[in-house]
Amino acid sequence: MAQNRPSILVGTVCALGVAVPLALSAQQARPAGRPLAIEDYYRIQTIGSPQISPDGRWVSFTLSTRIEEDNSTRTEAYVVATSGAAEPRRVVHYGKDVSNARWTDDSLLQYTADRQQWKVDPANAAALPVKADALPTGAVPSPDRKWLALAKEKPQPKKEAAYISDFERRHQERFKGNIFDWKDFQRDGQPFPAPDPHARPAAQLVMQPVGGRDEKVLVDMDLRPDNIVWHPNGTLLAFTADSHFREELSYERPDLWTVTTDGKVTRLTDDLYVYSDVDFSPDGKYLSYARSFGTNMIIQQKLNHGGSRDLFVRPADGGEPINLTAKWELEPGQTTWSPDGKFIYFSADLGGENHVLRVSVPGGIVEQVTKGPRRLGSLTIDGAFKTISYTVGLHEAPPDVYAANIDGTNERKLTNLYRGILSEVALSKAERLRWPSYDGTEIEGWLLFPHGYDPAKGPYPLIVTSHGGPHSATGYSFDFKKQYFAANGYFVFDTNFRSSTGYGDAFKWATWGEWGKKDGEDVVSGLDYVLKRYPIDPKRVGHTGHSYGGFMTNWLITQYPDRFAAAITGAGISNWTSDYGNADIYRTKETEFFGTPWEKDARDRMIKQSPLAFAGNVRTPTMFVHGEVDQRVPYEEGEQMYFALRRRGIPAKMVQYAGQPHGISGHWNNVHRMINELKWWNQYLSGRQTITSTPAPR
Repeated sequence: MAQNRPSILVGTVCALGVAVPLALSAQQARPAGRPLAIEDYYRIQTIGSPQISPDGRWVSFTLSTRIEEDNSTRTEAYVVATSGAAEPRRVVHYGKDVSNARWTDDSLLQYTADRQQWKVDPANAAALPVKADALPTGAVPSPDRKWLALAKEKPQPKKEAAYISDFERRHQERFKGNIFDWKDFQRDGQPFPAPDPHARPAAQLVMQPVGGRDEKVLVDMDLRPDNIVWHPNGTLLAFTADSHFREELSYERPDLWTVTTDGKVTRLTDDLYVYSDVDFSPDGKYLSYARSFGTNMIIQQKLNHGGSRDLFVRPADGGEPINLTAKWELEPGQTTWSPDGKFIYFSADLGGENHVLRVSVPGGIVEQVTKGPRRLGSLTIDGAFKTISYTVGLHEAPPDVYAANIDGTNERKLTNLYRGILSEVALSKAERLRWPSYDGTEIEGWLLFPHGYDPAKGPYPLIVTSHGGPHSATGYSFDFKKQYFAANGYFVFDTNFRSSTGYGDAFKWATWGEWGKKDGEDVVSGLDYVLKRYPIDPKRVGHTGHSYGGFMTNWLITQYPDRFAAAITGAGISNWTSDYGNADIYRTKETEFFGTPWEKDARDRMIKQSPLAFAGNVRTPTMFVHGEVDQRVPYEEGEQMYFALRRRGIPAKMVQYAGQPHGISGHWNNVHRMINELKWWNQYLSGRQTITSTPAPR
């Protein structure tokens, strides 16, 4: 009976709101509520996986809640109309949350509940059971939906252990430890030792009828096909594969390939570039793909720079490739063809912003579609290319879900999930800054203002933060920790120093061979800039960062020992020579330091750019935060710098998180880390008393 069917229930998350207005300038802003407290960490939920339905009428998304009691995360599924005319609705199955919600081709929401697949039309909210997915994992349907293409690993014969005697067998079986004989034996966040990536089995590219078991092998070579796509005519497929994947001393370098449905394989490239993001135009005229410099190419050609990620098309029936982004210096993200085949859409970082763009085919004219001081995330486009959906990142609010026309007009805010907490808590505003570095290069950054900022109450303490990467960027996004520091009376200053993305190739590769030099100058020049213009006490400045930001912290306190009264190093490198053999990304040294520690010029660079070599200069009290099993920046990197400071009598503290890799995670760890970092700042920068509790209800 229909009334017994599970349904989509109306959620009570929040009412819909209008688009977020532009913030007042930070100097004029006045708090309308209390400062953010550490307990609020568990109150702020996180939106994830927004996906627009093919008919453009709905957006599904997840909402995650942090649970303090057991350190877990509860995830719920929601749908909301792209018209913005109704509240989001929570998807439940007999009162229980569902998982794996996704849209079918006919715009029904399919999900998993009670080990069963269900589908529902959000318009009538009546769910019906469906057969389990017929598609094997990774299968790609043909244009007529009659065939599936997929890569299937070849079975590998099992090797039985051979012993010369029972005595040997007993002792071999008693062994406790690890034995490995391959180069890439560690991967951050994976069990140790990591499996040998070069010993993976080859895979066949096969096609089989939908719902049938008979399959036809199209590609049977020593390859692992990936990025498989069909030509619209259904007789040709394209894919990427690295024919050198078994070569232990070679970096990955997937090339472009095609195969016809009668098994004719054609290799399109073999040139040391890396190929990805493959697709055919809707009319089948072009094959599109992204191309970037391969690590093998950089090392073999001894380049002093990396390369762009460019978008290309090449005629599907043969002809010369066309670089669509040859005259555009930034880096396009994942691509989607417009139905008429005239444009390829993508998102990209533009400085500290992220927006939707498109490039004309074959003309190569790049146009920005969305605009404004913000970062768009999780772009999703409907089947007719009329409606887009995305999240909007801002400094002063967590991201919500939005929708707009394909040209960026008629934007509407579909969720207003943080209305309650934002009516109670006054989050700090950030001001966008631009200044010339010491050599005249323009740098961009953001200054987050203290809660209740009043120039007359200054001077205030300042925390300078540096992002990781280094080839990444900071920008418009909500960061609880930075807001927490601002709530406790600190200015917080971010910079997109040289090596950051979103500013062009010359900017991105400007630090090649000398990490810490120009980018460090950019940070310190920014510090000089804000000290001249804002009521900040130059004797109460701290610096922090994680990963590359941790290296920058170690570097700056050795090179500018009088500028920072306190520092916190998160997973920061101190010794490039030891890091080379102990970290899982040795390629950065072989490229951006021009070699290995056993090559003199490269070794000299590593020593010259190692903070440990200058630890005798440090006078800054420093806290070191590190994961116990970090294999990206091994724990010993923090330990070496910590010991150097303690050996010299400089105040230093180590906080080691048990069982944690490079990205220290877990709600309990995150909260513990923020509390203890704030205590360190307060101890050495004399900030406002730590806010640990919310006020009692009136």
